[in-house]
Amino acid sequence: MMHLPSHFLRVLTIQRVLIRHGFDQILFAMPMLQPLRFVRYLLPWNWTRPNYGPRAPRIRAVLEELGPLFVKLGQMLSTRRDLLPDDIIEELSKLQDHVPPFPGAQAREIVERAYGKPVGEVFSSFDEQPLASASIAQVHVAQLQDGREVIVKVVRPGIRRTIERDIGLMRLLADTAERYWSRGRLLKPARVVDEFEKTILDELDMLREAANASQIRRNFAHSPDLYVPEIHWGLSRPNVLVMERIDGIPISNIPALRDAGVDLEHLAKTGVELFFTQVFRDHFFHADLHPGNLFVRPGADGGLPVFVLVDFGIMGSLSEFDQRYLAENFHAFLERDYRRVAELHVESGWVPKETRVDDFEFAIRTVCEPIFDRPVREISIGQLLVRLFQTAQRFHMEILPQLLLLQKTLVNVEGIGRQLDPELDLWRTARPSLESWMRDRVGLRSLIRSTRESVPRWIDRLPELPGLAFDVLDRLKQGRIELATHDQILDDIRREIRNVHRRLSYSVAGAGLIIAAGVLHSMVGEPGSSWAAYPAGVWILGGVGALMLLRAFLIRDV
Repeated sequence: MMHLPSHFLRVLTIQRVLIRHGFDQILFAMPMLQPLRFVRYLLPWNWTRPNYGPRAPRIRAVLEELGPLFVKLGQMLSTRRDLLPDDIIEELSKLQDHVPPFPGAQAREIVERAYGKPVGEVFSSFDEQPLASASIAQVHVAQLQDGREVIVKVVRPGIRRTIERDIGLMRLLADTAERYWSRGRLLKPARVVDEFEKTILDELDMLREAANASQIRRNFAHSPDLYVPEIHWGLSRPNVLVMERIDGIPISNIPALRDAGVDLEHLAKTGVELFFTQVFRDHFFHADLHPGNLFVRPGADGGLPVFVLVDFGIMGSLSEFDQRYLAENFHAFLERDYRRVAELHVESGWVPKETRVDDFEFAIRTVCEPIFDRPVREISIGQLLVRLFQTAQRFHMEILPQLLLLQKTLVNVEGIGRQLDPELDLWRTARPSLESWMRDRVGLRSLIRSTRESVPRWIDRLPELPGLAFDVLDRLKQGRIELATHDQILDDIRREIRNVHRRLSYSVAGAGLIIAAGVLHSMVGEPGSSWAAYPAGVWILGGVGALMLLRAFLIRDV
């Protein structure tokens, strides 16, 4: 109850913004405002039908006015092409996370509280003028006591409280949408809010981001193509991150790259290879690859350029299971083996097991053939994935969060690569990474490696085997071992066998009694028959037989 006033004030703010853009009917569907929904028809701006313009720009304007957290939500929704129409997706993708900075003096206070000492004892200089500002944190330049320049990333004050308040409202809106909107149950907005909450709260933890950066730096420690800034762990805190300051040309500054003599075609190809290396070699990839997070260091004396990566708040990872099926899917797409693509979706559980493979194959072929028959420069991976997700929705495909992150990042990589080299063939560039991974994980080399990795564990357990074997034999001899299964198909078979047995028993007994009654009835009329005096008993016997037959047909599955 203590949060109700702030929530209510925030609802009024949201309502005011929605009214301005013609969406006020949304909040009047909320449970707390439903008793007042008649008020909407008394408001002067609803007496006519004003022309607010297309819905997509209005939705983007609403999110921008509501503040950074709603902008973040819009950015995340811009990846959900499986949920939202194309016009809204395209508009949400224009959302920029440019937020007015908070005072530098306040950032200094946060840093001093984190260290428990004045900034001057930690840094030889600290620039209170922020270098950049975003919804979660802002960045300041500082210098260590030994003269090295660093970046100090400071989490915004009070941001967690703001997030928790707005997340609560988002969840309320999502629950309302699922209850009162016809498409709400299909789109599952409550699940989207849960996913968003996890992502945004993870971004608040600077130590988590530092760990992500350290992992990628270790993965590419010996790479000549990618550099990751060093993390200063001794100076990093949950709300303060200190890392090496890097220099480089923004990847979007094409004229500057050309002036520096950078081979743009080589750069595009290398960028794609680095991405697929993260996905398939390391199963840990940077999931926020937009131009603001990617820089290029031109090679000295005609050397090859080096990518520099920053901002590690959003990362993606794939299990061995997802990696294998994803690699095989990509390979099948490259070979245009749509049958195998459909089979892989069923085998992996991405679509229900009862899905007809031939129907799914035809649907995939219908999507892919028109795209693959175009010239390379016109083939868009993003468009292909969008169409595939829309097609898979018809077959009730469950879109997994890690696959959505991968799809979003792949679309960004494609966009950046095409800016550098409009003729970039993403498929051909990706093929060596995919085939190398499959040779390493699926062939003889994989068997040898897994055996080598398992041998120490087998040797460690070997002394236990005789004792375990004797224990099993003793239990088996004493009848203490039972085979337990919860397989639904076996349960159904057992139940059907039990029902058939019961029906058969009742049928045989009933038929036997009816036959006996018929024989005895023929004896009733014969002179000297002992049954002549009991005609009623014969009818009772037949009646019982008939009831037993009826019972056999009325037995239900139990």
